[in-house]
Amino acid sequence: MRAGMRILAGMKRALDIGHNDLRIFFRQRAWYVWLFIMPLAFTYFMGFAVQGPGSPGAPQLGLLIENEDPGFLGGILLQELGEQGLRLLGPTNRNEAKRGLKIPPDFTERVLKKEKTSVGFFTVSGSGDEAAALVEVRLVRALIALHGHLVEHALATAGQPPSEDALRDLMRRENPVVLDSKYAGRKPIPTGFNLSLPGNLVMYLMMNLLIFGGATVAAERRSGVLRRLAVHPVSRAALVTGKIYGLMLLGCAQIALLLAVGRVLLGVDMSGRWFSILVTLLVYAWVAASLGVLIGSVVTAEEKIIGLCLLLSLPMAALGGCWWPLEIVPVPLQIVAHLIPTGWAMDALHQLISFGGGFAQAKEEIGVLLLFGAAANFAAAKCFRC
Repeated sequence: MRAGMRILAGMKRALDIGHNDLRIFFRQRAWYVWLFIMPLAFTYFMGFAVQGPGSPGAPQLGLLIENEDPGFLGGILLQELGEQGLRLLGPTNRNEAKRGLKIPPDFTERVLKKEKTSVGFFTVSGSGDEAAALVEVRLVRALIALHGHLVEHALATAGQPPSEDALRDLMRRENPVVLDSKYAGRKPIPTGFNLSLPGNLVMYLMMNLLIFGGATVAAERRSGVLRRLAVHPVSRAALVTGKIYGLMLLGCAQIALLLAVGRVLLGVDMSGRWFSILVTLLVYAWVAASLGVLIGSVVTAEEKIIGLCLLLSLPMAALGGCWWPLEIVPVPLQIVAHLIPTGWAMDALHQLISFGGGFAQAKEEIGVLLLFGAAANFAAAKCFRC
């Protein structure tokens, strides 16, 4: 009975210590930059820097339209262009266009007469060449689709000229042939916000919890706060647990903000996998918080802690796949990535976010993170001193 009471009292003291540490942190508003603003900024800009096909949040390519055709085939061509993922723009927002398309006034008339006709594909003043090839490919696809509808109608009606209603009826029918494109033998390489969101979460959780944990423990040792706590009925275990718990609460604030922004503003699909993602990030936050308390316990020079934490967290982020997919690095570096917790955290988050897997697909990675956390927690408790 007394043992149980002591355990409950120790847990309460640990919770009080963690809550107090969180309250003190949020009073230092200068630290908000590293906890919230920098991770959001890096997530946004890195997401656009590593865009790939199908990346969430990828901007549509703009195509300036000059449609002089009064007939219905010009409108059907525009519909096909929209279905190819092009954003159709007018003169008022031509500065957003990558290229332009001019449909001549006799487009419908000449096609119905079975005469050769052309559309004009032109460069928009001030636009670059980086997206021109993609726009042109999608334009060719739209023209092929229009030709396909015309051929299908001709075969069904013995070459009669199509009407708008007949052609649109053909377009609404279900396609008898569907192309199902997928990666064979391997998972797709993460791109866009599917890479930048988990990458920056993993990097900044490790960086911030190392710095805040190490700096807080070292500062409280120097100022005598830890010695004053030691004279109260607070065990070493409760003190270490409280410090780690407070850092995990700090990590939870960062996790909540980045996941909310990723889902609502950046379009990262996490539906049905929230629980597994949160479990992964909480276990990883436990690892980072334990390492932060360990650094603060081992390093006596407070002024060296920030530099040391950056020296540890940034290489771990790079090697662990936070900056680029591990699939593109040599095999020896992939092995190195799985000697550190960031590599396992990124693997788990990609299973859940990029590849659409569930807890069963990420349980091995979460299990390894639990081992990292247990080892770091044990080392922090052993090395902790007032």
